[in-house]
Amino acid sequence: MPLLEIRNLTKVFPLGEPLFGGAAQGNVRAVDDVSLNIESGETLGLVGESGSGKSTLGRLVLRLIEPTSGSIRLDGRDLLTASPAEMRRLRRDMQIIFQDPFGSLDPRMRVADIISEPLVIHEEGMSPSARRARVAELIGAVGLDQSALLRFPHEFSGGQRQRIGIARALALRPRFVVADEPVSALDVSVGAQIVNLLARLQREFKLTYLFISHSMPVVRYLSTRIAVMHRGRIVEIGPTQQITSAPKDAYTRSLLEATPQMAV
Repeated sequence: MPLLEIRNLTKVFPLGEPLFGGAAQGNVRAVDDVSLNIESGETLGLVGESGSGKSTLGRLVLRLIEPTSGSIRLDGRDLLTASPAEMRRLRRDMQIIFQDPFGSLDPRMRVADIISEPLVIHEEGMSPSARRARVAELIGAVGLDQSALLRFPHEFSGGQRQRIGIARALALRPRFVVADEPVSALDVSVGAQIVNLLARLQREFKLTYLFISHSMPVVRYLSTRIAVMHRGRIVEIGPTQQITSAPKDAYTRSLLEATPQMAV
């Protein structure tokens, strides 16, 4: 059984009120009847241009936004019919790494508190000493020194902040992680380091990724399979080698032709 099953998932956003009266502006189908599976332990790369619906799909999967229709199952459990108490338990298994390492960390909190916050919320029975040990393990796992725990986000570079965000995402030992454009705000060399870190952490923590990116070279390097998204729909999905060497869809071919290689 797949770890994640998505069936006929659709999200329609209203375009808003007209400026000067008259008829409403209609709707936009940001995600349009998407169905796919993600197997335990794999990385499914989700690639497409800005505005293709990739990030909306990632947030729908985690129920950060609610779908218009469709179904989402994690390890056989229906996320859309889960009660608030069930959803709280399921959230331990699902986490997100955000695109913006500058905006996703609370500037008023020390790094130790940022990483331990999910533990405080979800692991109420965890002792302070066990929590500190988990946080120390996580900061080491993402390649930062223990002294980082006493500092504030503004004292770090973009790549270091993204490492802190990754440590926070892994605090609850999730099984499934949505990585939403995690290197797009970083320069190429730092981004390559983060991609390599994500690959290593996947092995160490037995993670399953939905890796969202507009960059085909990044997705090609990290992904087991690739799904290509265009105007809210999956236009092609298959093993990485097949998608990158023998794409069937014209849009996939255009993405491959438009992006340079990435050195990792």
